[in-house]
Amino acid sequence: MRAIITGVGHFVPDERLTNQDLEQMVDTNDEWITTRTGIRERRILKQGKATSHMAVQAATRVMEQKGMTADELDLIIVATSTPNTLIPSTAARVQDELNARDCWGFDLSGGCSGFIFALATGSQFVETGRHQKVMVIGADKMSAIIDYEDRNTCVIFGDGAGAVLLEPSEAEDAGIEDFIHRLDGSGHKHLNMPAGGSEMPASQETLDRKLHYVVQEGKTVFKHAITEMTEVSSRIMERNSLSPKDIRLLIPHQANLRIIDAVARRLGLDHDQVAINIQHYGNTTAATIPLALSEAFQEKRVTPGDWVLMTAFGAGFAWGSVLLKWTLD
Repeated sequence: MRAIITGVGHFVPDERLTNQDLEQMVDTNDEWITTRTGIRERRILKQGKATSHMAVQAATRVMEQKGMTADELDLIIVATSTPNTLIPSTAARVQDELNARDCWGFDLSGGCSGFIFALATGSQFVETGRHQKVMVIGADKMSAIIDYEDRNTCVIFGDGAGAVLLEPSEAEDAGIEDFIHRLDGSGHKHLNMPAGGSEMPASQETLDRKLHYVVQEGKTVFKHAITEMTEVSSRIMERNSLSPKDIRLLIPHQANLRIIDAVARRLGLDHDQVAINIQHYGNTTAATIPLALSEAFQEKRVTPGDWVLMTAFGAGFAWGSVLLKWTLD
């Protein structure tokens, strides 16, 4: 039994925050941002709307594509770093808004690697025969935890969501072929949100010190991302006897264009083998890979039988790769 992707969709808010807009907010400029990140604009979800809103929109588009109802879902997994609330899970809110009466679900916290972690997790429920329809969603409202006076982070992140439906297939050469995931908790100090959890609960002091925003050591994350994404991607290709020419599309986490280019170059992939949309959306954390996958499908960049390689690196440090053979026409 194999888990295959039978539907894919995404959602991004209408509001755009351009580099020119940021010039009016913080000490930066379009050339500085574009040169260092490749980002020209990002989408921002309006106040009053939360991560579940985008997750529901992405999931709904998948179900419309499939011609199915939410009652058919067995499981909803939401990969996110920006849950609506700590309790209950965002998956519970999505289940309620979809009116998916016969399923269960949970959130998965894997930072920027959240979606590929969730995809591997969801595939196990399908491959064991326990579930027939698993909705895997990557969604983040990063604008909710970004300090727009900190140019090191505010230029990078945006909001969005992407989703895929996993179903079983009897085909032996289809769907999720392999995955390699890694975790190195010693990297937590380089990319984190200090306050808001049990270690440092919210207080007037944490608010005054702006400890509820994301902080990162960009150079450290940059270096590790290139090294680790390349290593796991090379290893998964090698153990599945694939060469660079066999990969139809690499879908890397959209954190920084220079990271994407470096990883692709080290893997021996050409530009047309790489999905890149960071210029339009910035880093949407757990949403970057399903969002890019959905756009690639719409643009017919993947066809049945193509090898697709996904890879990501993020807070934790957490990173990994997923290899799949595309089946959706």
